[in-house]
Amino acid sequence: MNTSADDGNDMQFGTYLSAHVAAGQHDLVTAAKLYQSSLADDPGNTNIANRAFLYTAASGDVDGAIDLAGKVIKNDSDDRAARLALAIGAMKKRDYSRARSQLSQSGKGPFTTLTLLLVDGWAAQGAGDTDTALKEMDALAGAGGTPQLILYHKALMLDLAGRDTEADAAYKSVLQQNANGPRVVEAYGRFLERHGRTDEAKALYQKLQGDDSLLPIATAGLARIASGTKPDRLVENPQEGAAEGLFSIAVSLNDATSADIAILYLRFALYLQPDFDLAKIVLADRFETLKKYDEAIAVYRSIDASSPYQPAAIVQVAIDEGRLGRNDQAIADLKGIVDKHPEDVAAWTSLADSYRAANRDQDAIDAYTKAIALLNPPAKNDWQLYFARAVSEENLKQFAQAEADLQTALKISPDQPQVMNYLGYTWVDQNRNLPQALALLEKARSLSPYDGYIVDSVGWAYFRMAKYKQAAEALQAAVLLVPGDPTINEHLGDAYWMAGRKLDARFQWNHALAFNTDPKLKPEIEKKLADGMSAAQARAGR
Repeated sequence: MNTSADDGNDMQFGTYLSAHVAAGQHDLVTAAKLYQSSLADDPGNTNIANRAFLYTAASGDVDGAIDLAGKVIKNDSDDRAARLALAIGAMKKRDYSRARSQLSQSGKGPFTTLTLLLVDGWAAQGAGDTDTALKEMDALAGAGGTPQLILYHKALMLDLAGRDTEADAAYKSVLQQNANGPRVVEAYGRFLERHGRTDEAKALYQKLQGDDSLLPIATAGLARIASGTKPDRLVENPQEGAAEGLFSIAVSLNDATSADIAILYLRFALYLQPDFDLAKIVLADRFETLKKYDEAIAVYRSIDASSPYQPAAIVQVAIDEGRLGRNDQAIADLKGIVDKHPEDVAAWTSLADSYRAANRDQDAIDAYTKAIALLNPPAKNDWQLYFARAVSEENLKQFAQAEADLQTALKISPDQPQVMNYLGYTWVDQNRNLPQALALLEKARSLSPYDGYIVDSVGWAYFRMAKYKQAAEALQAAVLLVPGDPTINEHLGDAYWMAGRKLDARFQWNHALAFNTDPKLKPEIEKKLADGMSAAQARAGR
């Protein structure tokens, strides 16, 4: 078969276009492969070369990206990302002078200067020049670096250099500035353990046990102290120091618009330190920000079973499996975690959530009960556990238990409109405590005035109290907020009918029928359209 040059050009353009689409969908692996293919077809295209390099790095193939970085700088000698990649490659090989040379040739920018100084400082440390490394950290102040960031990396450098007195002072200074990030705490805790100051280390770790984000560090540290095992430094070499610097910057890039850059930096960090578990946690989180749940799951599952972060990672795997509708897999993963860690509140909670998503309400109740039993005492945010258990109890018509849990949720956190709405609507639906229900629902509406479902509950409370004009007014507002909800449209139709607006009622019931997907509701609405409503039906709420 003969093909024309135009056919070849069309194919090349098609590959580039496909790469562009994959990039827009944050399909990093596919985008990288397609840009590489497009570059092979058009090797002199600087735009494609740059994209191939960036997406290859972001996909996790840093060695491939380093090769491509060489092609990028042939056309743009001061390309910042490419020079950084080449410096990272040199750091990996412990060629610190070459790393510094690559960084010195990089272009500068408000953001990238911070990165360059951090990596250059650690390259200087690798070359044995701690004083220059510390000066580079001081220079961070003029490049947007926070005092905490500067002090933290100086402490790590001093620690690695064996300048213990200075390191101790730097670590303390960071902690005094309320910079209780997991890495700072772990670095200083390990420092204290290594120097035989186990009582101080133990006190530091015990303070962390109430913080879920720091609990893995505290648990691992206390276990080491109990066994008499001395840990390594948090940063054992300049490669890990540079990885720490890249991680520090990536953590600050925590929104969807900067997720791609954060992923790039985290890939570089993991290239230098493959067992950097917290970097994996953050990388997976950035994939979740982009709704790339399969990619997040793959990263979470790469965390070794011996890691203190592994239980939390599996909890997140289960959450992401649930987001993808794979509840059975989520349940299996979480059952494995609670079997190994029966004291893990987050795991029990996620297991309960997964059961509820799978419509296994009794199993959900049992798991929520396990989680609640571990609360000592309940914190303000723990109202969610009682609320979630109440939802499953209500689904199983365990109304007394549900009401008790909703009341407890409000005692823990009194201003939760979601809980108020659920409790108030439950009372209204059961045609009891109507004045209390209305007061509770009006309070919920004042806290969340644009929640159409809360406004619907207010309208329904007025309806059940035979205040049909007020009911219609509230339900009109609810329909405007949630126009496609069949129940709210049906409620408005009911209110119109009892207020004497029968044409309006039939119009609204027809809307409800058009939006309805529940086969059980269809005959009820059709009967109203045919026969209208009686006063007895209104009192019964149907």
